[in-house]
Amino acid sequence: MAGKEPVQRKNDMTASQITKSKQYAYIITPLILAIADYCAVLCAEQLSFTLRNLLIVNHGELRVPSLIFYVITPLFYIVYLHICESYTRNKQFWRIIAGIFKASVYAIFNCVILLYIIHIAEFISRLYMGFLGIFAFLFIVLFRYIIKKLLDALQVLKEPVLLMGAGKNAALILDHIKNDIGLNYQVIGYLKDQKGNNEIAKQLPCLGTFSDAANIIQKTGVRKVLVVAPELDQSQMEDIIYELQPLVSSIGFIPDMGTMPLSTMDIESLVDGHVVMFQMRNNLKNRGNRILKFMFDWCLTLIGTICIAPIFAVISIWICIDSPGPVVFKHRRVGKDGKEFDCYKFRSMCVDANQKLKELLDGNPKARKEWEKDFKLKEDPRITKSGAFLRKTSLDELPQIFNVLKGEMSLVGPRPIIQAEVPRYGKYISDYYMVRPGITGLWQTSGRNDVDYTERVQMDTWYVRNWNIWFDIVLLWRTFKAVLAGKGAY
Repeated sequence: MAGKEPVQRKNDMTASQITKSKQYAYIITPLILAIADYCAVLCAEQLSFTLRNLLIVNHGELRVPSLIFYVITPLFYIVYLHICESYTRNKQFWRIIAGIFKASVYAIFNCVILLYIIHIAEFISRLYMGFLGIFAFLFIVLFRYIIKKLLDALQVLKEPVLLMGAGKNAALILDHIKNDIGLNYQVIGYLKDQKGNNEIAKQLPCLGTFSDAANIIQKTGVRKVLVVAPELDQSQMEDIIYELQPLVSSIGFIPDMGTMPLSTMDIESLVDGHVVMFQMRNNLKNRGNRILKFMFDWCLTLIGTICIAPIFAVISIWICIDSPGPVVFKHRRVGKDGKEFDCYKFRSMCVDANQKLKELLDGNPKARKEWEKDFKLKEDPRITKSGAFLRKTSLDELPQIFNVLKGEMSLVGPRPIIQAEVPRYGKYISDYYMVRPGITGLWQTSGRNDVDYTERVQMDTWYVRNWNIWFDIVLLWRTFKAVLAGKGAY
């Protein structure tokens, strides 16, 4: 009995920490975000107005009616942001950005239509409207990011959540909630059932078992419950829903569905809501999406190639000085539809690398085992001084932009593999063949060489089955962060 008392006091203390502000965070936070969005649109209007008048002086100074400037334009944005569930749903931040973009397109389009209807379009500069469309999106995202970061740092106005489950999936969800500022949740504690996880216990207080759920909810006033217990059968899930639904505003269930493509899943209720049908779309089977991905890759790569030309020159000179041999190394890789192509990289190894590898593997069983596992060596004697730096920073992969321009690779996609790796993909190789391999992707932004091979295959498969243009943009951004951190690269 004496050993249990401190735990009980800790649980009571945690349960009492839900303040009124946190209980009503679902009301207060949207209001703050709406005010921030209003200010962001005003800043965008002012900047667009100023730039237009600076760039165009021959046609007189632009004047925007106050009603349009202070009321109608911001109102369009706020209304469409609400329609896109930007205020009412907690989502990953990159999904929030996608919703902001969609809302911005609708808002600026409706602004133009309204101006034509009320016959003042001829007095509004097209350059001004173009600037407004760009700056409003950027400022809303920036203001949202600042607000979210501030609330996250202060740990205020976060919606309290009770976690039911303490297994591996629960630990994964908890980590994701903490690392994504778009998910404005504060997990107050967890309830354990059959399985436990040390990572959960280190981070959260245990408030009891599943049978204590109703009592804990009434005691804390928590409005949202997240059930992460894949071992529950249908009758157990039904019992939880019918017992807890009257007590909370929402119950979230996170089932264990493996590597299924959930991002492209649509849910349709049938038989008057008694049956649920899951429909999974293949976005890359759509010709329009494939064209969009190709154009996005090609245009961005062309611009990037021009911008980084000086870096190319500096690296090329360094490689020539450091060791004899060609600047660019070609390696056969497997691409779309299983066709092989020459993948370009800055040379990071000595010219007799293959011979050195053979000698090393023949004389070092430990190195051979490491090579057969991942086709990588952590301590690779073939790598030059310049090559070590280029690999650590992933700059050795820069020449692959020419593969993108040739249509052999994408900016984002599965990791390009060699023919010997094809059998290791097993049944998932058809997913790999569906798209062009990428310079970066999920593997490159998730620890790179610290991720084991099975996980790499699953990441490639997940990407192909869940592709969308916004996730490509997110992965490009994550790539910069991963490269700067240098984690898992060798």
